[in-house]
Amino acid sequence: MTIVIENHLTESAHVESKVQAVPKELQLDEGFVVPDSNAFGHTFRDYDVESERQKTVEEFYRVNHINQTYDYVKKLRGDYEKLDKREMSIWEGIELLNEFIDDSDPDLDMPQIEHLLQTAEAIRKDYPNEDWLHLTGLIHDLGKVLLHPDFGGLPQWSVVGDTFPVGCAYDESNVHFKYYKGNPDYSNPKYNTKLGVYSEGCGLNNVYMSFGHDDYMYLVAKENKCTLPSAALFIIRYHSFYPLHKHGAYKYLMNEEDRENLKWLHIFNKYDLYSKSNIKIDVEEVKPYYLSLIKKYFPEKLKW
Repeated sequence: MTIVIENHLTESAHVESKVQAVPKELQLDEGFVVPDSNAFGHTFRDYDVESERQKTVEEFYRVNHINQTYDYVKKLRGDYEKLDKREMSIWEGIELLNEFIDDSDPDLDMPQIEHLLQTAEAIRKDYPNEDWLHLTGLIHDLGKVLLHPDFGGLPQWSVVGDTFPVGCAYDESNVHFKYYKGNPDYSNPKYNTKLGVYSEGCGLNNVYMSFGHDDYMYLVAKENKCTLPSAALFIIRYHSFYPLHKHGAYKYLMNEEDRENLKWLHIFNKYDLYSKSNIKIDVEEVKPYYLSLIKKYFPEKLKW
């Protein structure tokens, strides 16, 4: 079977030298096949379908959209960028995630380690030579350790879910947009215009995103001086930014580096979203490979 990736993924991506350029035509033989339905038999990311997960997910987004204000995000980021909560290895962080299920996810209700391994192994099959991308798949959700008491035991609405810029108008492509009307920033003229506190083309690095595991894991990786390429750090930081990479919203905030790295995020997203299933990966079988990648790109112990 041959799978042809959409045209917007086939342009050359001029990222750091460690990352091979995206070929003009990506064809995957016997590669990852997008399933017809999620673990519950429904369409992926369907937030309206009646299911055992729907009510939990909608309530999550109601609370998330009301509370993720510009001031809240600045405070939380200031607290957590100190990385003074704990010292531990990447694999220790992965094991902590065994305790948690993501309340924002309509497609899966299994412990997070299962999702990390499913994502990483699906990428590894299709991109055997891009070990940085395998590792990115493994660690992309590792910031969810914020749910653990050692990291403040933050509520789910402040850790998981789709992310979005704060300090400017909320785009209607955001999931459950209606609940933003309860956020005080929604009616604040300082924050409710298209650009808000930002300028066009300022670059996503200068934009405050709703606080959560994405930005936190980005900070952990960057400040601990990991050697992953910039595309990997971009994926970690914005993989939950569905309004951008699914709907094309907020592109007016991007700069050229963002546009190049977005090509890799489009590739990654297929595996992040569609690899979710009830099929378990044998952790002990794959663990030695991923430990070798962690050793290659990260220090033994990290500040969190």
